[in-house]
Amino acid sequence: MSTDAEVIAEIRRAVATLCADFPGEYWREKDRERAYPTEFVQALTESGYLAVLIPEEYGGSGLSISAAAAILETIHRSGCSGGACHAQMYIMGTLLRHGSEEQKRKYLPKIASGELRLQAFGVTEPTSGTDTLSLSTTAVKKGNTKYVVNGQKVWTSRAEHSDLMLLLARTTPKEEVKKRTEGLSVFIVDMREAKGNGLEIRPIRAMVNHSTTEVFFDNLEIPADSLIGEEGKGFRYILDGMNAERILISHESLGDARWFIEKATKYASERKVFGRPIGQNQGIQFPIAKAYAETEAAALMAEKAAQLFEAGEPCGAESNMAKMLAAEAAWAAADTCLQTHGGFGFAEEYDVERKFREARLFRTAPISTNMILAYIAEHVLGMPRSY
Repeated sequence: MSTDAEVIAEIRRAVATLCADFPGEYWREKDRERAYPTEFVQALTESGYLAVLIPEEYGGSGLSISAAAAILETIHRSGCSGGACHAQMYIMGTLLRHGSEEQKRKYLPKIASGELRLQAFGVTEPTSGTDTLSLSTTAVKKGNTKYVVNGQKVWTSRAEHSDLMLLLARTTPKEEVKKRTEGLSVFIVDMREAKGNGLEIRPIRAMVNHSTTEVFFDNLEIPADSLIGEEGKGFRYILDGMNAERILISHESLGDARWFIEKATKYASERKVFGRPIGQNQGIQFPIAKAYAETEAAALMAEKAAQLFEAGEPCGAESNMAKMLAAEAAWAAADTCLQTHGGFGFAEEYDVERKFREARLFRTAPISTNMILAYIAEHVLGMPRSY
């Protein structure tokens, strides 16, 4: 019988083999055209990797978050990007933990098979940003059969390439709730039916090819059974999935960091200037070695967070620190790799500039470094709340 370590090692080998079919040329073309990597996502789906966290009874693999983390880390370490599909891994957790049995049987098997894509997460709004409790999109119940949704979301990635959206909306006016965390509800929206019937999607061209959009709701009617769990408890449901999100994103950053370090090390060993490899100079060696040390340290925190998550233990602090440390390590490795390559680092064909832009995202999203530091200061160190 295989151990967990053996299973994860095999997953890494298999994912690396799959990624080899999608080399730098593939990603450069997608980046240049701001196109969605449909073929890559399809290959991951057909191999079952996007269904790794879905229980076997619903058509998935029922594996641990460490297995999911290994998949995403390997994707990024191979020079590819999981940004086009990673949300499916952690968004479905809200449905799995808080959805009705009818909802789970309706959606999860189709998500596992790839018949349905659950990639869009409608939370952030233009006026509230990270202050989720101040969001203003509303879902007003109309009789017992439907809700009417009005409002706007921004930075809703993959909305154009998803069949379903997990939507957080206000079902009770802010002034009528006793606690700020109350009055928000989660819905699963079938965007195939909603487009053109009150749902409008507008792409946002950004620094990275992340297929991100603005989404507008204008009297969009959705069935009452779109509600996940109990009305008014949506914020808690969303929070449940955030530790998983942080852990998975931290491993994407670790994959990026390791790609940059391997790329810089190879180039520094081969590139000769003034008759000697540039990697023979400590001015080149030391930043790469430092980036390696920072990456390995971040990896230990990410591993600890995953272990606590799997054990059902509190892991908010560890998940946030893992995400922050891994993102910072990846950014340091990215800058070092670019500097090591000199002018060639800015050339498309080396893939460094593309990965450099992509790595920067995770210092800001899905939660910024400053918000994580504020969390640590208040919830770990016991300092006064800063906002």
